[in-house]
Amino acid sequence: MAREFGSVLVYDGECPYCSVAAKALERTDDIGAVSWYDDAVGPFLQAQYGAEPFAMVLVDGDRARVYAGRSAAEELADRAGLPGLVGSLVRDNYETIANVVGLASGRGRDPDDYHGVSRLDDDARERYESLAAAASRGPLAST
Repeated sequence: MAREFGSVLVYDGECPYCSVAAKALERTDDIGAVSWYDDAVGPFLQAQYGAEPFAMVLVDGDRARVYAGRSAAEELADRAGLPGLVGSLVRDNYETIANVVGLASGRGRDPDDYHGVSRLDDDARERYESLAAAASRGPLAST
């Protein structure tokens, strides 16, 4: 079975602002989105991190890389073709943006302190197909 997306964004599916941003990804060819609350996400995060961090995570299945937190935000800005300065601003202000969005949405939960780029772990790679299949249902399907 060919997967539909080369990359999958894990986002806060209970946050209306995050959901709108994820919905915008439907216009991209290669990035799918799946809510952090989808059943496919927990096993993937456990395999990759040994935990289930509540954070924005971009999984690049084609390049075997995982971007978390600030790094995920910066990579998404880069892929969206935003100027490097915008990506840097997003990265440098990730916590502030996340806190403002959390307050505005009534989330009541702060993102976990997971940032950086890591190699896609072999165990997590085995779970990537399930993650990509969940994303293929559409970013708002699991919210």
